[in-house]
Amino acid sequence: MPHVVVEYTDNLVGEADIPELLRMIAAYCGDSGGVMPLAGVRVRAVRLSEYVIADAKPEYAFVNVTVKLGQGRDAEFKKTFFGGLFDRIKDELAPAMAKRPVALSMYLEELDEDGAFRHNGVRQALGLPQKR
Repeated sequence: MPHVVVEYTDNLVGEADIPELLRMIAAYCGDSGGVMPLAGVRVRAVRLSEYVIADAKPEYAFVNVTVKLGQGRDAEFKKTFFGGLFDRIKDELAPAMAKRPVALSMYLEELDEDGAFRHNGVRQALGLPQKR
């Protein structure tokens, strides 16, 4: 882990480089100094075409980033590492945010390991042992 889901409104197409945003997030998460395994990094986007923001003005946009994370990282790591990620996301989206009002949010969700089941062929491709 982490698994990162980026939800974004379709009025950002052409103004925000979502594929580059996903690549940046994946690279950032993969460079955690071994705190998060590279083989567990997943980043994906969901383009939203049906949404209402505030008073429904069509120029409003939003990006919501949800980071699903296994348990075990201390509070200071989460604050520093993911605070840095949020800053990088803001930088990546700055051109779009200069053109229209964009609401940006990011939330961490720690998963209950007792309810997590995995089989990861990427770990095998990287020469790493399987986890439960």
